[in-house]
Amino acid sequence: MKSFIRLMAAAVVMLSAVMPVGAEGFFRDIEYQVNAGFNVGGASPLPLPEEIRRIKSFDPKLNMQVGAIATKWLTPDRKWGLTVALQLGTKGMETKARVKNYGMEILDDGKKLKGRWTGMVRTKYSTQQLSVPILARLRVHDRTSLTFGPYLAYAYKNEFDGYVYNGYLREGDPTGDKYVFEGDSRASYDFGDELRKFQWGLQAGVTWMAYSHLAVNANLLWGLNDIFVSSFKTVTFNMYPIYLNVGFGYLF
Repeated sequence: MKSFIRLMAAAVVMLSAVMPVGAEGFFRDIEYQVNAGFNVGGASPLPLPEEIRRIKSFDPKLNMQVGAIATKWLTPDRKWGLTVALQLGTKGMETKARVKNYGMEILDDGKKLKGRWTGMVRTKYSTQQLSVPILARLRVHDRTSLTFGPYLAYAYKNEFDGYVYNGYLREGDPTGDKYVFEGDSRASYDFGDELRKFQWGLQAGVTWMAYSHLAVNANLLWGLNDIFVSSFKTVTFNMYPIYLNVGFGYLF
């Protein structure tokens, strides 16, 4: 509950940040909204690479997000507008997969081993971000509007870790020395320091006015750059963040 209160307080601060300073007439063409919701999704390679043989489980989590939105209507009938938002939230997932020749760097009794892993992998990914969508808005009905445009995001906390088990690692390449992990034996890995601080992508959404001040929002966020920095070569394929955000907003 304390975390939720802090996030709502942050949303109020962000709303103040997006309010422009200008003539009184300018304010009459702007709508403000504070909102809260959940991000559901994950980071995924596209398409699924041959190294991932089977996804055994996937938990997208329910990740909270709060934010503030300002929409400047550009036409007298309020059909077209420009929306700028500040969003503070978490994105994450947990997966369990069976892989073959999967790039991996593990810790085994304090010793680093890097090579190709065949077996089971458990992964936890979490990122806390401040994002700025800049969207075109089209009102298609008295109660409904559509949005589309780019977003930029800064990650101020990143985690990507897990462990491997029930398999073996070939050090260096698929023909290297073999290290077997069976039964209760497992080895951990942590790639959190290799995650990007800045991400960008596209966002498409819909807003439906349930009441005069209560909005229902749904947005699809599709990342266009790899979650890992370009210098990180252990994971041999790109992973893109893809999330659905659903929530409610209050219009002023």
